[in-house]
Amino acid sequence: MAAPLKDKVPPHNDEAEQAALGAVLLDNDTIDTALEYVKPDDFYSNANRRVFQAILNLYNQGQQKADIITVVAELRQMGELDGAGGPAYVASLTNVVPSSANIAHYAKLVQDCSLRRALLRLSAEMNTRSFDESTEARMILEETQQWIFELGENRQAFSFRSTRELMSETIEMIEKLYRSKEAYTGIPSGFDDLDTMTSGFQNSELVIIGARPSMGKTALALTMASHISMEKKIPAAFFSLEMSDMALCLRLISSEARIESRKIRSGLLTPADFSKLMDAAGKIYEAPLYIVDTPGMKLLDLRSQARRLRAQYGVKIIFIDYLTLITSDNRDIPRHEQIAEISRSLKSLARELDMPVVALSQLRRDAEGKQPNLADIRESGSIEQDADLVMFLHRERESEAKAGKETDGKTELIIAKQRNGPVGKADIVFIPQYARFETLAKGYK
Repeated sequence: MAAPLKDKVPPHNDEAEQAALGAVLLDNDTIDTALEYVKPDDFYSNANRRVFQAILNLYNQGQQKADIITVVAELRQMGELDGAGGPAYVASLTNVVPSSANIAHYAKLVQDCSLRRALLRLSAEMNTRSFDESTEARMILEETQQWIFELGENRQAFSFRSTRELMSETIEMIEKLYRSKEAYTGIPSGFDDLDTMTSGFQNSELVIIGARPSMGKTALALTMASHISMEKKIPAAFFSLEMSDMALCLRLISSEARIESRKIRSGLLTPADFSKLMDAAGKIYEAPLYIVDTPGMKLLDLRSQARRLRAQYGVKIIFIDYLTLITSDNRDIPRHEQIAEISRSLKSLARELDMPVVALSQLRRDAEGKQPNLADIRESGSIEQDADLVMFLHRERESEAKAGKETDGKTELIIAKQRNGPVGKADIVFIPQYARFETLAKGYK
């Protein structure tokens, strides 16, 4: 009969711990290798943990080598000599291994046991919190996912490489781009002028698209998402916090089939229209595009869904329509602080999942009728700070166009901030009857 879980000894490997310490005492140059995998808290034995801390202290001082004599002296100064087993135990460590050649292997074994103990502590904590009815279950799930991710991040060995090593890989990457003739290093939006300036949407970046109401933010994001998923076959997700998934599908069909949405809604279709609609529906059906329709979605739910889409469906970019409709997990703080928390979380999510996160945002009312700038982003300056790329949609309203010149849907896509590239403008055109944007034809006035 298996022993109860509470009676089991936590995972540990005394031999590996002693071997790792012995290897470092035999050859101080191996401390750098050991530190790639372990720190003092990774040692299960209190004695081994104290010895490694003493070695680390000497290493950080940089004045003397860590051998039996200096480590014993350091432990005595720390007041930890008896707790570390005394001079005899420290001396015995060098007899455990014949050489320091396998230090990386010993350190990995210590790290593996430490990780298993951390997972046991995490599961115990989650077990306790799951019985605490004062905390929402979804909040516990979000915290668990975040802790597991951080646990994995903290266990990754750091490394460095010389430019000599990197240069061959860099040239290989350039040659691959040259052979493939791909113009962009990121995910292309479908608008050539924009992609020329940005090289496509880059992984780990938070992208903000801002505009006043009825400027076409959703239409632009949906046009980009459909190009990415239908033309490039890159899995994409669209989080719709304002429109239903059916309404978005109707927009997609209207846009792709080039049939006015009012004709689709009324059912007044000709046989030719119906044929085009079926062709468009087939293309949309095959596209790796995932729509999440949840009004008032909480931040922790959004993060959880994004992780799931990434893990299960290989989604490489997500669109959020729109940022200020996300519900903060902390409703007691002021609204501008909630938005700041949401903005930081979306940037963190982009880095965690290593994908672009494109979020739509409203602009302040005083941005009406003028070219928008970064100060016009609504409710929080942290959005401007956290974003890697900020774009604005700008065109004349119909009433203003009637009083002056006709705009014919010509729209400026203004890059107001780009952390790793130039700012500027891309001219695009809005086609209202299909609710889509297209690249402005050359020579268009």
